[in-house]
Amino acid sequence: MLKKRPYCVELALMILAACIASSASAADESASKYPAFGTIERKDAAFDKLLPKDAKLEKLATGFDWAEGPVWCKAEIPGAEKSDAVKDDAARGRVPFLLFSDIPPNRIMRWSEPSNEAVIFMHPAGYTGKKPRGGEPGTNGLALDKGGNLVACDHGDRRVYRLESNGTKTTLADKYEGKRLNSPNDLCYKSNGDLYFTDPPYGLEKRWEDPARELDFCGVYRLSQDGKLTLLTKELTRPNGIAFSPDEKTLYVAQSDPAAAIWRAFDVKEDGTIANGRVLFDATAWVKAGKKGLPDGLKIDKDGNLWATGPGGVVVLDKNGKHLGTINTGEATANCGWGGDGSTLYITADMHLARIKTSTKGAGW
Repeated sequence: MLKKRPYCVELALMILAACIASSASAADESASKYPAFGTIERKDAAFDKLLPKDAKLEKLATGFDWAEGPVWCKAEIPGAEKSDAVKDDAARGRVPFLLFSDIPPNRIMRWSEPSNEAVIFMHPAGYTGKKPRGGEPGTNGLALDKGGNLVACDHGDRRVYRLESNGTKTTLADKYEGKRLNSPNDLCYKSNGDLYFTDPPYGLEKRWEDPARELDFCGVYRLSQDGKLTLLTKELTRPNGIAFSPDEKTLYVAQSDPAAAIWRAFDVKEDGTIANGRVLFDATAWVKAGKKGLPDGLKIDKDGNLWATGPGGVVVLDKNGKHLGTINTGEATANCGWGGDGSTLYITADMHLARIKTSTKGAGW
C-alpha cells in the first residue's frame, strides 16, 4: 500500500508544476512575439564568455526601409511631449524605450517592451526643405547628451542637432570653415561632454557626385563644449560608425568603403585630438565574397570589445582586432546599441529591429 504524501508536499509539487507550466508558456509566448532568426558564428573561445551558448537573435519589429542609430532611453526625452510626431499618445510615459532612425521615410521610431510595437516618434526627423527629394533624408545616428537630450545626425539638413524641451531643434554643427558638412552620419560623446562625429556623403541624393557638396573630403570631427568644431582627420574615404574605448584612450572609426572595408583605431591625445591611425581589422575580402553589409555603426563593451556592424551582421572583435565571432543577421546590418540593464544589444538590420542578450555589458553601464 502506497503511503500518501503529506498535504504540504502535494501543495509544493503542485506549485512547482504550475511554475514550470507558466515558464514554458512564457517562453512560448516570447518565441511567438519575438521570433528567432539568424545564426551565431563562434570563432574563438573568448566569444563564449560574451554570448551565452543558447543566445538567440530576436526579431522585435520589421517593415522599415533602412533602420539605423538605436539608442536606449531610461527616461522620457525632453521635448518629446511637444514634438509633433509622437503619434500614439499611449506610448508616452512607457519608459524605458528605444529610439531608432528609419532614414528614407525621414522618421524616428519608438519601440517599448510594454507596447510591443514601433510607433512614429518624430516626422520629419531630418530634412525639412519644401522641395521633395529622394535618397536618405532622415536622421542616422542618435545619442543622448549629459542632460538626457536627444542629439541626432541629420542627413537631410546636413547637420547635428539637439532636440530641446520645447520641441524645437538646435543646430550644433552644420559647417566647417564656412562650408556645409556633407551629411553627418554617426556620433559618440566623450565623458567631458565633447561630441565626436563622422561626415560621409550618404545623405546627399547623388552622394559623392552631388553638386551640393561643398567639402572635397569626408571628415571625422570633434565639437567641443565651447562650440568649436575641429577636423580630426580626413584620411578615411567613408567614415561611418564611431566609438571610444572604455578608458577613452582609443577612438574607433568604421570605414564603409567596399574597396577598403575596414575598422581603424586612433590614439586619443590629452587635448582630445587623435593620432597614430591604424587598421584594426580589414573585412574587404568578406565584401568581395558576397557578405551583405559594410563596416557601419559600432559599440564597445565594458572590457573593450567591439560589437561592430559589418559584412554578415555584428562582427565582434577584441581590442587588438582579433575576430571572436559574428552574429549573422542575414541582412545588411547598420548599427547597434546597448539597452535594458546594459547587457542587451539592440540591432538594426535593414528592415528589422532585433535584440540579443549577452553575458557582458556596454561600456559605461
